[in-house]
Amino acid sequence: MNYKNILPFAALAAMMFSSCEDQIMDWTKDPSKGEVTVAELPLELAEKIERYEDLKSYTDFTLGVGVGLDLYMKDETYRTIANANFDEVTVGYAMKHGPMVESDGSIDFEPVDAFIAKTKEAGLSTFGHTLVWHQNQNASYLNGLIAPTVIPASGGANALDLSGIQDGSFSGWATWNSGDGITLAEGDGLSSSSSAIKLIAGASSANEWDLQLGTPDVIVDPAHNYEVSFFIKSDQAGRGRISFNNSLQNQYPWMDWYNTGGNWTKYFDTNTQWQQVNITLAPADFANGITSFKFYIDLGIDAGVTYYIDAENIKVIDLDAEPTIVNLITNGDFESGTLDGWSGWGNGSTRAVSAAGEGYGDTGYAMVLTNPTAASNYQAQQVYTFASPLEQGVEYTCTFMVKATTSAVLQVQIQGENYNGDYYGGIAVGTTWTQIQKTIVPSKADRTKFIFDFGETACTYHIDDLVFAKAEGGGAPSGPTIIEKTAEEKAEIIGDALESWISGMVDHYKADVHAWDVVNEPMKGSGDVRDGSDDYTAGEEPDDYFSWPMYLGKDYAVMAFNLARQYGNADDKLFINDYNLEYSPAKLQGLIDYVTYIEAQGATVDGIGTQMHISVSSDKDLISQMFRKLADSGKLIKISELDVRLGTASPTAEQLEAQADMYRYVIDQYREIIPAAQQYGITIWGISDNEQEHEYWLPDESPNLWDANYNRKHAYKGTADGLAGRDVSEDFTGELQY
Repeated sequence: MNYKNILPFAALAAMMFSSCEDQIMDWTKDPSKGEVTVAELPLELAEKIERYEDLKSYTDFTLGVGVGLDLYMKDETYRTIANANFDEVTVGYAMKHGPMVESDGSIDFEPVDAFIAKTKEAGLSTFGHTLVWHQNQNASYLNGLIAPTVIPASGGANALDLSGIQDGSFSGWATWNSGDGITLAEGDGLSSSSSAIKLIAGASSANEWDLQLGTPDVIVDPAHNYEVSFFIKSDQAGRGRISFNNSLQNQYPWMDWYNTGGNWTKYFDTNTQWQQVNITLAPADFANGITSFKFYIDLGIDAGVTYYIDAENIKVIDLDAEPTIVNLITNGDFESGTLDGWSGWGNGSTRAVSAAGEGYGDTGYAMVLTNPTAASNYQAQQVYTFASPLEQGVEYTCTFMVKATTSAVLQVQIQGENYNGDYYGGIAVGTTWTQIQKTIVPSKADRTKFIFDFGETACTYHIDDLVFAKAEGGGAPSGPTIIEKTAEEKAEIIGDALESWISGMVDHYKADVHAWDVVNEPMKGSGDVRDGSDDYTAGEEPDDYFSWPMYLGKDYAVMAFNLARQYGNADDKLFINDYNLEYSPAKLQGLIDYVTYIEAQGATVDGIGTQMHISVSSDKDLISQMFRKLADSGKLIKISELDVRLGTASPTAEQLEAQADMYRYVIDQYREIIPAAQQYGITIWGISDNEQEHEYWLPDESPNLWDANYNRKHAYKGTADGLAGRDVSEDFTGELQY
């Protein structure tokens, strides 16, 4: 069923099958596949099967089928079979977060709206699949919501000596009237790896100067403009100001912030989030041509408040200073709106300058490189030629800002004669602006080219602010400020995104969809609830992977069921769904226990779906045990994605008979073990063995009820007999014609 990123069938264990991962179901014929040979059924059996009624006529419970939206809409034969034989359709891919959520978080309902309108014409209902899963997400959008905030820095070096802060000694810094303490707190800065200055106002603190941090002397050119900035937050509402030593012309009134008065007042709506205090000093602010000043951060006005100032981002930047480094790439910021000096080739790739305002910091221009198909990294290149060769053995620093339309890998190199070069590969690029910094040492004296190798990932890169300079140049510009979101902030943001998605879907389809897979595949094989910690190796996640429980915890499913109930109909049937339950008793028990937990937290789970992607050799005893365990749960039970694999696209007559027997066995056991009041129904996963349905999902297989030419298989009879509870063909009268 055209699922991408699926392991080949031969790589799976004999009984343990993968889930319905990445259900694309946008099926097209694969011209590389040759004709397959399928054993013909005995003529008498073939005629019997053709005399069977449509499948849905043999059962009272809901009989569903998993379909591809595009194929249902475009292929009349496929659609006719679905309409005639089933009561309900489940869209394999098109109703999931990935295909429906746009880059801005809005939902594109149009394709599914058209599909539902067409199925309603045929008298079919639609089962909602699926609201919360870890695959088929618009992961780029979700990860972008919780990406760090990147604040561009002013150019130039920091004129403020931070060494006394960074080593925790506060040497050269004044910590006057220090209240309940001024200390360096590791891990409390803008990111979890950075430090903060922690300042606690005492119980009797009442004046600004009762808690005060003063800087060392800052050497200045009185004819220049300077920017003073720092990042601060507090544990509760608080107030403070910046004051200056007497040599500053505009010492009074002080630079006030946190809702106090003054000519340079800064107002802040919140105090528990990091915020930047930023002011500019002009030549008029310096009296009598002074060449240095100090400033003080005064935080003593409110008793008992704890403040945090990021220790690495207290800055005084000379806005008029001449650059102290020489960028050997003269067109590295692309502010000319051109790619002068650059050229490239390979793999059908393209290069351009972005629109205005699409550069780093949402200003200016960036270089845009697009690689249409994944290849070797060197098969798409963008090249800049230096004015003269680099010096052998000398350290150079290369920094640039980059983002991509999907998680990607980039390589840079410096190249000399005969395409010989020094390579710096494996650069991970995300979907938000990130600064890359590499130390580059030419191994030969012929290195004249700087190259981006961008052929490895099919995506578009934006690159800006590229600086390539001698490391010994000194005075490097300040880098951007990266503000990581806290776990609490991420949980709130992702919780809001979950509500937006579920409320949007369930409310929009309230009149047409009355049953949903609310949570899909929540369990590990061990029976533990997935938490995102070991779904994939870091950096190897598929582009559409996003773990909701990684940010919302175990109660993500509680939230999901409550939201589906809140925004849907009171009588909607809400399911939790997983795979390999017939293979792993531990996983089955874990899922049942998780349902108990979800309901203990106040949500209601109406039903449990067992996918049942099985084979003819699956253990029948374990299948029966699974149904008994599910029946004991008291929940509605649905076989949600039933197919039976044979391990070949050219089955023998014996294999086709065994497949029919397995279909009948599963359905017999469902009918016999699951009480009638708990039987929601069975969904057959896919219609035929036609290769357009199996380009990715079970390629070179034959798991369905119709063959590649849409003829009924032996499995059709096994399914009908299972649904009817008897061999229907025994009722046939009259002489068979064959």
